Amino acid sequence: MRAARTSPVERTKKRRRPAAMNTPSEPDLRHHGDVEVRGGGAELTDLAVNVRSGTPPEWLREHVAGSLDGLAAYPDGRAARRAVAERHGLPEERVLLTAGAAEAFVLLARALPVRRPVVVHPQFTEPEAALRAAGHEVERVLLDPEDGFRLDPRAVPGDADLVVVGNPTNPTSVLHPAQTLAQLARPGRTLVVDEAFMDAVPGERESLASRTDLPGLVVLRSLTKTWGLAGLRIGYILASPGATARLERAQPLWPVSSPALAAAEVCSAPPALAEAAHAAHHLASDRAHLLAALSAFEGIEVFGPAAGPFVLVRMPNAVAVRSRLRGLGFAVRRGDTFPGLGPEYLRLAVRDRATTDRFAEALTLALADL
Repeated sequence: MRAARTSPVERTKKRRRPAAMNTPSEPDLRHHGDVEVRGGGAELTDLAVNVRSGTPPEWLREHVAGSLDGLAAYPDGRAARRAVAERHGLPEERVLLTAGAAEAFVLLARALPVRRPVVVHPQFTEPEAALRAAGHEVERVLLDPEDGFRLDPRAVPGDADLVVVGNPTNPTSVLHPAQTLAQLARPGRTLVVDEAFMDAVPGERESLASRTDLPGLVVLRSLTKTWGLAGLRIGYILASPGATARLERAQPLWPVSSPALAAAEVCSAPPALAEAAHAAHHLASDRAHLLAALSAFEGIEVFGPAAGPFVLVRMPNAVAVRSRLRGLGFAVRRGDTFPGLGPEYLRLAVRDRATTDRFAEALTLALADL
């Protein structure tokens, strides 16, 4: 079925079930790419994690290190909150700083009076995992690969009061038009748009971050991907003043550490934004090089146009290929833990051209071995 013509909604009956428990037919929602490069995988060339390589930059390391002198004081997020608000042209009361986007998903799942939550898949699995852990029954809208995983708003049930969608979407790298997403907004509904990778898109086109005219809009941002701060845990929510106040009441005291607040403040300043914009254009060039390399392989389907710092591919024997690539020194992300995908899918992070060339050689060997 094509999502553009039908409403492929899949109800997951997991009420009050721990998120870590999955039936054999259910994908492991708690599996993430970092697992690929832990332990014995630490020496592999990492194409499994979407954090930009070569980060954090030295100036950011020094700035965060400088904040350590104030560790004896309780965190004060006012300056960081003001910087984020100015970065998006919003009033401060529309900003809530969080310990990464993962905390934001937990807050939304626990603090909002949700009746019929819907998650658009394939996408980052933490939103559904958080909703299920909070006791909600989650419905899935599964987008069709034959349609390029593009969203038709008609596929979303009209009475859904919480809708979660990524843009650009992990792992498909699809950038949905802002106009398409805006059609999902309506009174009585919370529309959550995960823009964790939007700063990797040149010009941040199709972003809804600065919109204040859409009812129920909640935009999530992360600073961990572009700036290499996954270990620091820093992100933020952009929403109406009422929604941010409600979510803030659900947070523990001092949820974001002083070093993370220092990073949020400096990464929202004009010099950092200019550097991120330059990195986004460089990433687009490196992604084009990866796509060109992949186009030389018969039997590998690449989904596009890709807009994120990763690409999704489908190929026969992907499980065996992934295993062989590990033996050749490369870690790639398996796709079968994303609802709507299967074992024939792999996600590849975009890296520099030299790394891509080495990967193409390894992929050639892996395919030849099979």
